[in-house]
Order: sequence, then C-alpha cells, then structure tokens
Amino acid sequence: MTDDPILIIGGGIGGLAAALALGRQGRPTHVIEQSEYLGEIGAGIQIAPNAFKMFAALGLTEAINDVAVFPDALVMMDALSGEQITTVPLDGPFRERFAFPYGVIYRPDLHQVYLDACRASSLVALSTGQKVSAYEDHGDHVRVLTEAGHDHRGTALIGADGLWSRIRGQLIGDGPPRVSGHIAYRAVLPTAEVPDTSRNNNVVLWAGPKTHLVHYPLHRGDIFNLVAVFHSDRYEEGWNIFGDPDELAQHFSGQHPSVLAMLEKIESWRMWVLCDREPIKEWSHGRVTLLGDAAHPMLQYLAQGACMATEDAVCLAGKVAAHGADIAAAFRAYQQDRYLRTGRVQLTARFYGDVYHAAGVTAELRAMTLGARTPAQAYQGMAWLYEGIDEAGAQRF
Repeated sequence: MTDDPILIIGGGIGGLAAALALGRQGRPTHVIEQSEYLGEIGAGIQIAPNAFKMFAALGLTEAINDVAVFPDALVMMDALSGEQITTVPLDGPFRERFAFPYGVIYRPDLHQVYLDACRASSLVALSTGQKVSAYEDHGDHVRVLTEAGHDHRGTALIGADGLWSRIRGQLIGDGPPRVSGHIAYRAVLPTAEVPDTSRNNNVVLWAGPKTHLVHYPLHRGDIFNLVAVFHSDRYEEGWNIFGDPDELAQHFSGQHPSVLAMLEKIESWRMWVLCDREPIKEWSHGRVTLLGDAAHPMLQYLAQGACMATEDAVCLAGKVAAHGADIAAAFRAYQQDRYLRTGRVQLTARFYGDVYHAAGVTAELRAMTLGARTPAQAYQGMAWLYEGIDEAGAQRF
C-alpha cells in the first residue's frame, strides 16, 4: 500500500470530517485549503441526531456537547397571525426515539472541534493558501496542481470544496449550481438584546408568504442566530456579502410584531443566494470522488448540509477500510451507499422551502396538517432522516 496521503481539497467541515474519519482508519491525509487560514464564517447550524451519531463514531461527542446548545423544541409560528402552527418537543421522548439529541451550534465552534482533532492527529497534514487549478489521475496515484505552482502527489483525491467545487467542475463538468430564487440574510445578536418574547431555548421558525425567519440561541447561550429568507431573483456569488436592511424590511413588511422586533435589532446583515444542484448518481471516477456540497449541494430547509457531509465522511472512511488498496472500488461503494439518501434530502429540502413559504389556502392546509400531528407522529415522519446510517457508515432506508 502506498505511503502517499489521500488528498482532500477543502478545509471546511466536510473536508476535516473526512480527514479525521480516514485517520481513525489509519489512513494519512493531506487537507489543502485555498484560504490563508482554516476557519468558518460565523453562523448557526442545526445538528440532528443522525449527525450526533457520527460524532460518537468519530470520538467527538464530549467536545461537541461542550459548545452546542440543546433546544427544548422546534417551533413553527405563523408570521402573519402570530399563532403557533406546530411544536416538536426535543426532550426525553425524542432522545428515546432516536438515541441521540438535537442541537444547534455556532459553525466556527463546530469547525474548531474538527480542526483541533485533526491537529492532534499525526495522520492529518494541513496546508492553507493553496488554490487548486487542476488534478491528474494517473491510475496508481493522483496529482493536484495549484495556481501558485505547487504539485501534490496522493494515493487518491477527495473534492470537499463546496458548492462551487473546482474538482467537480473537472470531474463532472455540469456547469454552475442551480439558483433557487431565494436569498438568506444572517446575523447574530447578543442574547441580552433579544426581545423578551423571543428569548427562549427553542428553534423558532416564523413562516410567512415567500419568507421565513429562524432564530435560536448559540455559543453556550451567549448569542442568538437569526436567518431571514425571502424570494428574490438577485444573484451574487459568495457566502459573506453585506445585505441591505431596507430590502429585508420591504420583504417582511406587515408581519407579526415579534418578527419585526427581531429584525429591527440587527444593523448589519450578511447575505447569500441559496443554490443547489440536481441529484446525481455518479460523483466518483477512478481515484477521485466528491464529498458534501461538492457532491450533493442542498438548500438549507432541512438543516442537513453539515450533517450529510459528516455522514459522507464516516461512510467513505468505512468503505476505504473495507476495500483496502482498491481505492476506486471503495469510492464506488461509497457513492452507491450515499446517492439515494443525499438525493432524497436535496429534493425534500426544496419541498420544505415551499411549505415554509406558503400563502393563502396552502398556508391554511399547512397549519391544519402540521397542527394535528402528535409528537410521536412528527418523530415518525423524520425517522428516515434522523436514524440515518449506522456507526460503521452503512446506509439505512
């Protein structure tokens, strides 16, 4: 077996998760990141039981629990009337049903947990400030070339370089991502500044016509995460563009005072255009494969982007361990195990966007349908997702 590392392009959550998972299988990896430093943009993400199961498999449970917040419930509110549509308790019965909790976490905190674990491993090398220009698959090894002239040799290549993946562009060549027509504004707010009516330990979603607002506590409860989404044909590439508060106010005009009170607290927003891609069946060829958003980018409406990338990492490492020196077979097996599950999440996330942004009769039907569910029925409806894959990375349907 070659001593060359498995090259991983992208030092985000998916790339570091893959490095850590492969390291636990005794495989050396080299993570190559285009930014000058390894870090994540400040925003909150929701972590469902399927991801906590993977954290346990990676030995990260204690470190994650130290920085996560565990909300009491998922709550959907009508953004016009202020009435509660549904609530899903996340207490004892939820944990008994799924064996793992539901949490929320500050994205930089999650990334730091992975980064600390990777730095503690002698099997993980980390390089920054290197933007990949191309790769070469030579059959018995791969080479990665960077714009600055670096040449890295590896036994295999994993593209974990996100929605605008350079590796995907060369491997699949399917053009730019699909623009959803939805824009997200995000911000964080010190908990002390959150209006009393909204200062609770829940993940709250205010569903309005072609809009929604989500807020929940983060970072040991010190701050609140706010994400406001609305429909727009505007397009700008990137994740960290300054948003226009006047544009936000226009789209949320006339909504419930609790919604407006939260939005008015934020003076500076960052925005991104929500994009995904059509699900595909094949994202591996030879010694090259994709992971996370590079393989199956999804809209955020199921809150599963980081969860799916973490599942990918555990599954991939399991297949590499099972197939030994036959990397191409391992990558094919990984792809086969993942494409239907991740495709289902991609398509279901689009549907949830329609549910969240419903108006008129559709909104009334939403309230009637969701409001009639018992907690047990709500849990059963998400069992396919939250039970996920087993700790060895094998798929469950």
